[in-house]
Amino acid sequence: MIIYEATPNPNSMKFIVTDRVLSNESLHFSSLQSSHRSPLAQKLFGFPWMSQVLIGSNFITITKQDWVDWTVLADPLVNLLEEHLTQGLPIILPATSGQPLETTKNASELEQQIQQVINEEIRPALALDGGDIIFERFDKGIVYLQMLGSCSGCPSATMTLKEGIETRLKNQFPQVLSVLSIGGS
Repeated sequence: MIIYEATPNPNSMKFIVTDRVLSNESLHFSSLQSSHRSPLAQKLFGFPWMSQVLIGSNFITITKQDWVDWTVLADPLVNLLEEHLTQGLPIILPATSGQPLETTKNASELEQQIQQVINEEIRPALALDGGDIIFERFDKGIVYLQMLGSCSGCPSATMTLKEGIETRLKNQFPQVLSVLSIGGS
């Protein structure tokens, strides 16, 4: 069974799946070309109103274009998602590169600690609203993050970034001077 709920972003809807979709990662797709790992995302990008897809552990956040209304899309999307899942069709294909979504391979101890707070505290909170963030880098006191799913383009994204994430990281790490969102979403 799939239920849906509005998110703070009026162009994004969170579709909650009763079964686990992914493990602890989330995958973001911003175009048909970027969705080669996900047959489900490719199916969704077959619609001209599609903007983004974020697949999380137990939810799928779909972001639409401005010109179409959720009252027209939500129920048919539930049917499409349920059909895909009940038929046992793959959601994600195995990675060919073996590269994880985030890597701490060359990260400093501070960057690893920042990533730990992001992964354990901030990402689960954002997932409740159908969003996610990716730690990109820490440079000269600035934490660079990429906002995904319902967080991308959300009217309250700046408030979440500055009053929520930045405040939390500054309280934990005096070296953090600012948090900025970078493009790519």
